Amino acid sequence: MSPTSISRRGLLGAAGTGTLTAAGTLLAAPGVASAETTSGNLPSTVDTVVVGAGISGLVAARQIARAGRSVLVLEARDRVGGRVLNHTLANGSVIESGGAFVGPTQDHILALAAELGVQTFKEYAQGDNVYISGSITMRYTGTVPPDPTILADAANLQLQLDTLSKQVPVDAPWTAAKAAEWDAKSVDNWIKENTVNPATANLLLCYLQPCFGTDPREMSLLYLLWYIATAGDETTPGTFERSAGTSGGAQDSRVIGGSQLIPLRLAAQLGDIVALKAPVRKIEQTADSVTVTSDRGQVRASRVIVAVPPPLAAKIDWYPLLPPLHLELLQRLPMGALMKCDAVYNRPFWRDAGLSGMALIDSGPVRATFDNSPPDAGVGVLMAFIGGSTWRDWGNRPADERQTAVLQAFAEIVGPQALTPIDYVEHDWTHERWSTGAPTSVAAPGVIYSYGAQIRQPVARVHWAGTETATYWSGYMDGAVRAGERAAQEVIALL
Repeated sequence: MSPTSISRRGLLGAAGTGTLTAAGTLLAAPGVASAETTSGNLPSTVDTVVVGAGISGLVAARQIARAGRSVLVLEARDRVGGRVLNHTLANGSVIESGGAFVGPTQDHILALAAELGVQTFKEYAQGDNVYISGSITMRYTGTVPPDPTILADAANLQLQLDTLSKQVPVDAPWTAAKAAEWDAKSVDNWIKENTVNPATANLLLCYLQPCFGTDPREMSLLYLLWYIATAGDETTPGTFERSAGTSGGAQDSRVIGGSQLIPLRLAAQLGDIVALKAPVRKIEQTADSVTVTSDRGQVRASRVIVAVPPPLAAKIDWYPLLPPLHLELLQRLPMGALMKCDAVYNRPFWRDAGLSGMALIDSGPVRATFDNSPPDAGVGVLMAFIGGSTWRDWGNRPADERQTAVLQAFAEIVGPQALTPIDYVEHDWTHERWSTGAPTSVAAPGVIYSYGAQIRQPVARVHWAGTETATYWSGYMDGAVRAGERAAQEVIALL
């Protein structure tokens, strides 16, 4: 089944709520009218309201519904998926404009995909990668290019990142023995202290800008160490290689039919539990209930799960106000600035030359590229990330100027054929009102140590989901699933 063939008729274009059987069948909740009889009105009362229909919110809602409790998901957009978004090409092939990759130790998203009948395929990584730095152009394999001018520095940084990250508890990085010291320091300052060649910092930008949409001076060392520590699971420690790598790493595989197929199928199971075009404006708590006000009306609940990016959660009108430390945390976790650019060709011609399509460039608009072709290679697609300071430079230039520069970078990587694509697609996540950026929130120096303990702490009847609250694979789809499962368990235990 293609993502576009899933019916959305149940997604509260009309409205209601219900519960799911263990098999996933929707049952009407006691005392709640069906979608066909409510004419688009929201139910007045449910056990739990979930704010946000990204993967995390949908996972939480399904788990609560399967426990026999009534639940309603309020989603601001006219679609589900949050930071996961498909794009259909002219030939019907699907690529991802948002989150795309899954890999080893991401067992929760992989298990969910398998349950939903969604298959994955290996990211194309055969052949050589390309590294371009000034006058140096080289083909290489692996994660780190063997540039002799920076190789010693890069190897030292990777070793230190792995060693230090093992000292950071994934569930409480603020308790690490050197948490205060590491959180007071930016990644940029740490790099300068631990490298000989200043050019090494440019290479690290090729990792940081696509992964976070930010630069090392805007990120605390503790945050980066924690992020690397989360690139594992309960039995496998996280490593820089797994966080940055393709085969065997975070970019190991993609979803057949596009990653948005996962939230689309979740929403199809939930049916009229999901209300679209319903941005939440106010959450008011009393001693015995919570009233959630959206553009589609008010709903009273016993519990609320907020599963939206931290900056959006901070903008909700809270009554009473959130505890100062918690509100300060949400306000200090901005989203990264990231754009994805895809050039489409009749076929992935670079493979004929023994190239993987993956490249690192330390200047210009493109810092990292991947082969983003569909699994049947019916067309060839090269994808580039533009993030952080590179986005601030190129993201606001005229579209035709930016496209010309991106295609020129592709041509430097795979040859002049890249200059004449049959299609070109951009998606700038900073323009998404209900994301304000991508791919994840980033903590600047001083944030985690001072405020981080609030990240999953319930506030009276309000609980927190979203990938930023995960203890493994934060910032990824797997983290979103884990966070949704954890928040649902909290609520079910209290209902």
